[in-house]
Amino acid sequence: MESFNQSVIKHKTGLLDLAAELGNISKACRIMGFSRDTFYRYQAARNAGGVEALFEVSRRKPNLKNRVEEATEQAVVEFATEFPAHGQVRASNELRKRGIFVSPSGVRSIWLRHNLSSMKQRLTALEKMSAGQGIVLTEAQVQALERKKQDDEACGEIESHHPG
Repeated sequence: MESFNQSVIKHKTGLLDLAAELGNISKACRIMGFSRDTFYRYQAARNAGGVEALFEVSRRKPNLKNRVEEATEQAVVEFATEFPAHGQVRASNELRKRGIFVSPSGVRSIWLRHNLSSMKQRLTALEKMSAGQGIVLTEAQVQALERKKQDDEACGEIESHHPG
């Protein structure tokens, strides 16, 4: 990184030095392949802050993450494990009934951050949570888990004590 900065500064100061040597800014810019506007920006930066001002400065503004409040995010995650068979639109509508306003795409982005984007992932999270915390599953959750088990068996995935 430091050698990159050195080569960038060398290139910029080379333009400034060549212009001073030739006494002609336009000719120096043509030789080096820069515009005169760029030359004047480099010159102003060097005059204002010395050679250190010629370092590469990122023009990108920091992208502040467009996130919802922590309480809203937690409610969406809890809803995903409470009703794993619901999609993002239905989850958004049901949460809205509870007074939590989040768009369907907001629900999806939260699910993606917590690896809950598909129904299978939500059911897997529910299984882990029920095994770890020993919670009692609702009828809808049991039905969704049974449906997942049937789908897995239909695709050739079976649960066995002896793999292979």
